[in-house]
Amino acid sequence: MDIEIRKAELRDIDLLMKWRMRVLHEVFAIPDNQPAKDLEKANRIYYQSALQAGGHIACFAYKENEIVGCGGICLYQEMPSPDNLSGQCAYLMNIYTCPEFRRHGVGETVVRWLVGQAAQRSITKIYLETSEPGKKLYGKTGFVDMPDMMKLQTVKSYSR
Repeated sequence: MDIEIRKAELRDIDLLMKWRMRVLHEVFAIPDNQPAKDLEKANRIYYQSALQAGGHIACFAYKENEIVGCGGICLYQEMPSPDNLSGQCAYLMNIYTCPEFRRHGVGETVVRWLVGQAAQRSITKIYLETSEPGKKLYGKTGFVDMPDMMKLQTVKSYSR
């Protein structure tokens, strides 16, 4: 399948929002009839700020002139470490392919393009979260499980 990747710009914010909300509804099983105005507003603010500052790169996958998928990568700084002296990191997210185009290389093309964008910025430490069905795609593109990671479920006040 011939897939073309096009970088999304700030002028594409309405299209980005449409696809972001589509992804969120599917991934988090948000019913279509459930209001998500606050979530949509927060994502719009994020895109406006992060795209303008260069902290987020988003793209769309096209087959001919039809969007068949999307993705994004957040660029950020963490403390330098022996495995990442620059401290530059990226977080791959929002990888999505329309159901009728899945298993045709769309997701892989999006992932490889976004990883290439990070590599052009000399970023070599890239993270992501995945669902079980996504593991095959990410493994195929070079990602490995990180068994030593944990996530805090609930933030509590630990003041004395």
